Amino acid sequence: MLVKIYGSAVFGIEATTITVEVNIDKGIGYHLVGLPDNAVRESSYRISAALNNNGYKLPGKKIIINMAPADIRKEGASYDLTLAIGILASSNQIQSKEIDQYVIMGELSLDGSLQPIKGALPIAIKAREEGFKYLILPKENAKEAAIVDNLEVLGVDNILEVINHFDNNKKIEPTIVDTRAEFYKHIDFPEFDFSDVKGQESIKRCMEIAAAGGHNIILIGPPGSGKTMLAKRLPSILPPMTLHEALETTKIHSVVGKTKNEGLLYNRPFRSPHHTISNVALVGGGQYPRPGEISLSHNGVLFLDELPEFKRDVLEVMRQPLEDREVTISRAKFTVTYPSSFMLVASMNPSPSGYFNDPNAPITSSPAEMQRYLSKVSGPLLDRIDIHIEVTPVPFDKLSDERKGENSKSIRERVTKAREKQSTRFNDFENIHYNAQMNVKQIREFCKLSEESKQLLKTAMEKLNLSARAYDRILKVSRTIADLDAANNIDSNHIAEAIQYRSLDREGWLG
Repeated sequence: MLVKIYGSAVFGIEATTITVEVNIDKGIGYHLVGLPDNAVRESSYRISAALNNNGYKLPGKKIIINMAPADIRKEGASYDLTLAIGILASSNQIQSKEIDQYVIMGELSLDGSLQPIKGALPIAIKAREEGFKYLILPKENAKEAAIVDNLEVLGVDNILEVINHFDNNKKIEPTIVDTRAEFYKHIDFPEFDFSDVKGQESIKRCMEIAAAGGHNIILIGPPGSGKTMLAKRLPSILPPMTLHEALETTKIHSVVGKTKNEGLLYNRPFRSPHHTISNVALVGGGQYPRPGEISLSHNGVLFLDELPEFKRDVLEVMRQPLEDREVTISRAKFTVTYPSSFMLVASMNPSPSGYFNDPNAPITSSPAEMQRYLSKVSGPLLDRIDIHIEVTPVPFDKLSDERKGENSKSIRERVTKAREKQSTRFNDFENIHYNAQMNVKQIREFCKLSEESKQLLKTAMEKLNLSARAYDRILKVSRTIADLDAANNIDSNHIAEAIQYRSLDREGWLG
């Protein structure tokens, strides 16, 4: 008897429906075709043990299973449940009425219990698009998949629950999530707050500007000056994610299996990879491409601590994603594109010893050593970072001050107002939502300068020997500063402040 049952494969952050055709006929043997990988081929052993341990059996006949389309590689053990139910339906061990209305996915243990799968959200979205009524998958993934409306998500712990559901012995209760209510209920600040930071008012101002315009920022300062502490608190002043951003971010994390039992991600991601990371782990890739750290930090913050310690080739592969806000990974047979619109926050010491022009420092470095250390970070990469700021150590009287600084909630309100102003400005432009995303055309349109401001910028360009890209960065940052001031036009004081935030462009920065 021939039975068709449906599963799903995830490529990039999109899913493709897989038709599993199970035919049981006279003879002997188990034949699985349709470009399965080793994990899928091994499914026969898991299925046989799971069925035997639950009072069912693998038919002693000729079983032919085709997974179509045959030109798409099927990976992983998440097809176990699909194949098992297909075999039971084809051998008349369960009723197969309306089975074509289901997408079924799950990895089987030998006792018949189910392990969670990756990519539940993209699979649910695709199932709804293609008109399926039901999605059966492990209970741990049910909350995530139930974000999708107009689809009944049935979470199960064991294959017996699925068998009883089809035999009408005991129907599975659908998992119901009110996505909007859950989303707005859980929007909250992360555990870190700017009120914990003592002193550093000028750096807080920089972080506020960076958050308001979505600008990349690099913090340069000696050990213990608070660079990491400030970076960890940046997500707390970013505007809350929109529902669209939350869904997009959850899809990426779902593909790598980082949303188990959590459902929708409510807070902006903060990723901080170690400096030993490879370029594939950072931007994504591998034989069967997976998202890297830059995609996992989409709509959030990527923090690179001790930037010069990262391998140079690892940093260089970020240059194109920083500009295009997406990364495309090409293989001979297919190409996948992952979104990577993140805020880059980097930190570094100004010298190998960590101390910069400090006569009281326990260790000092020569200007040549400092230059060699700074040259580990390429000029083109620094050009793509809008704000460079020096972080100085906090004096004792500030550290011992018991008074709390301004909290994240107050800063976030100003940032959100500035972002709203930008959203209105870029309403007619697709994929541009804040100042850092402006291209040359928008910069010329929205960053017009008075003669006084032009003269000031010209002087700075000539004296600091700034590149054309640095010129555009200054204009973008000055536009953000004007937005925070609720000003329609960019004034000379906005330009002057923006110029201050190009520390690493200055000639003679090393003293």
